[in-house]
Amino acid sequence: MAISNERKTEIINEFKTHENDTGSAEVQIAVLTAEINSLNDHLRVHKHDHHSRRGLLKMVGKRRNLLSYLRNRDIASYRELIKKLGLRR
Repeated sequence: MAISNERKTEIINEFKTHENDTGSAEVQIAVLTAEINSLNDHLRVHKHDHHSRRGLLKMVGKRRNLLSYLRNRDIASYRELIKKLGLRR
């Protein structure tokens, strides 16, 4: 269900904006997207796992808020990020 630490480190290295960046909006959105995709695969198999479904909805809402923040702060970075992640916004 959750992504591994190695995968999370790869995502952080790919999307970081400076050397010690682990918490920028871009990194948080990329990590949340990976976790959402992983949880989607889990829920396709386990359709009645309502606790995980609630966690998924909370992650989607958090990602939506972060995307809104990034769009208002830096539209170019926002557009590049959604293109790189393949989001439909």
